[in-house]
Amino acid sequence: MPEIREMEARQKANNWLNAANMDETSQKEILELLESPEELDESFLQDLEFGTGGLRGIMGIGTNRINKYTVGMATQGFSNYLKSEFSSEVKVAIAYDSRNNSKLFAETTANVFSANGIKVFLFEDLRPTPELSFAIRHLDCKGGVVITASHNPKEYNGYKAYWSDGGQLVPPHDKNVIKEVNKIQSIDEINFTANPSLISKIGDTLDRSYLDMIKGLSLSPDAIREHGDIKIVFSSIHGTGITMVPRALQELGFTNIHVVEEQKVPDGNFPTVIYPNPEETEAMSLALKKAETTDADIVMATDPDADRVGIAVKNTKGEFQLLNGNQTGALLVYYLIVKTNEKGLKGNEYIGKTIVTTELIRDIAQSFNVNCYDTLTGFKWIADLIRTKEGKELFIGGGEESYGYMIGEEVRDKDAVASSVMIAELSAWAKQQGLSVFELLIEIYKKYGFYYEELKSITKKGIKGAEEIRTMMDDFRSQPPHTLAGSPVTQIIDYQEGIINHTNGKKEPISFPKSNVLQYLTEDGTKVSIRPSGTEPKIKFYFSVRGGFESDNYFEAEKNLKNKVHNLLKDLNL
Repeated sequence: MPEIREMEARQKANNWLNAANMDETSQKEILELLESPEELDESFLQDLEFGTGGLRGIMGIGTNRINKYTVGMATQGFSNYLKSEFSSEVKVAIAYDSRNNSKLFAETTANVFSANGIKVFLFEDLRPTPELSFAIRHLDCKGGVVITASHNPKEYNGYKAYWSDGGQLVPPHDKNVIKEVNKIQSIDEINFTANPSLISKIGDTLDRSYLDMIKGLSLSPDAIREHGDIKIVFSSIHGTGITMVPRALQELGFTNIHVVEEQKVPDGNFPTVIYPNPEETEAMSLALKKAETTDADIVMATDPDADRVGIAVKNTKGEFQLLNGNQTGALLVYYLIVKTNEKGLKGNEYIGKTIVTTELIRDIAQSFNVNCYDTLTGFKWIADLIRTKEGKELFIGGGEESYGYMIGEEVRDKDAVASSVMIAELSAWAKQQGLSVFELLIEIYKKYGFYYEELKSITKKGIKGAEEIRTMMDDFRSQPPHTLAGSPVTQIIDYQEGIINHTNGKKEPISFPKSNVLQYLTEDGTKVSIRPSGTEPKIKFYFSVRGGFESDNYFEAEKNLKNKVHNLLKDLNL
């Protein structure tokens, strides 16, 4: 009932209003919300969930918003769990991106950790998320936090929690930290009284170690010596990438880097874009414009926390074309394996990818007798894969369709800094072979078949939107299609139930952690994956289709497969 909901929200707002820890500015904001029932509901009716990756939400006052109090509660719970898990000194590292309030939230996090007797290494200025992962491992920390909302709109911020391996929290730690955070019932249970003696600033020295690690990943120094003058256009889209990517490229030997000046300055309002997401053509428009005027070989842009990178290259028509995350991932994996094979594969190397990422990566790996392992969506699962295989098998690289890639084992989260360097090196190597990057992609398609992937996201905001997403997932489970684009559905994989349902009646268990993901596989190799986003108010549909490439005409092959995806959308009433 609306009246009951408003009473609940009003009670929670009054609890905050009267809390001893509440500052005067926040009290005024709460009083204003109490005069607006709809905004009060959105801000206080629900609690912002500390999920398996941490917090993410709209900034503002309230239990359902990102603010210093919800950040403080998360940190108090995380502190309690770290202290219960480790008897030795507990150390954590903290980084933050360019978003509004990120520095404030990072300092709040440092204050609460130190107030709980935990040693803190706080980056003195904004830094990429992957450098935080590196810092945790390099400084022998037990955990870490980065304040970021990745590529979400400017209204958002977030809090990502990491474990001692440098990866985001996975079972059992994710659920156990959630339990500790949920035990914090009042903001007066948060210890905000910082111990400055336990907070150390980190910066240049750590940067040097991180850059040296990236330089050590290079596989084709000869190609860089020969073609280090390739024209590179780079944009940080007002984020942290500017702190590391140009410097890393220069140190590797690339000399012709053109930075997009309009997007160079870190700015949480992201004034030149609608969404600071390199997956979006609009966010890449200024970089593409600069690429045209400079006749660039390659365009690269990173998201605000520099864990994702989007690229554009010239196609066979001489036009700049954005490559999707699956294409870039396939190019990187092909390059990494080819070069590792030249040096001599030992037989224990492997690639990691997520279940919604292109099967082209598996085909490439298997052609070199390199294992390819699937994980659930989210890079924390690839990090967990590395942890479980450490000392037995060697991770070469891998990634996910959403523009995140990882090279080697030193960082345990997607790394747009290392990836940007490797993409540039790949470009120089392709040029050494007499190929453009786009021509190299065509060669891969000729060898393995033409894969085409498409993502459709449907946004459903607020409490009502979350209910609609739940209903959609229930309907797709209870009423699955029998055919898709004319091909019979042969398998329905339900990761929430942990089972593969074959249409011949056979049932087969799967050894993945439970997750709200549903996949339809058809007789002709089509794969449709459906899942709610874990970080945004969206339900996502991933389409993957494969066709021949006999004509050698990229655009004709792509058009045919786009039509097939169009038919899939119609079959699913999307």
